[in-house]
Amino acid sequence: MRLYLTLFIIIILLIVAFIFGSQNDQSLTLNYLIARTEMTVAAAVSLFTTLGFFLGLLFALLWKLVRRIKPKKMLSDK
Repeated sequence: MRLYLTLFIIIILLIVAFIFGSQNDQSLTLNYLIARTEMTVAAAVSLFTTLGFFLGLLFALLWKLVRRIKPKKMLSDK
């Protein structure tokens, strides 16, 4: 049940972010270290929301993996 509630909240937050982004059709310039990109606010919000979601998911999975491996390693050392 907790998983479904978490997924529901994440989906609602993503929908709100994409709705917010779609209401802003202004153009902006993103300056990187070696490049410059011109895109709309909607595209930037979508890009960074998706990027943040996947980075958060990656770190959560890595954290879970490390916590699962660490106790096994400690038990094998004894």
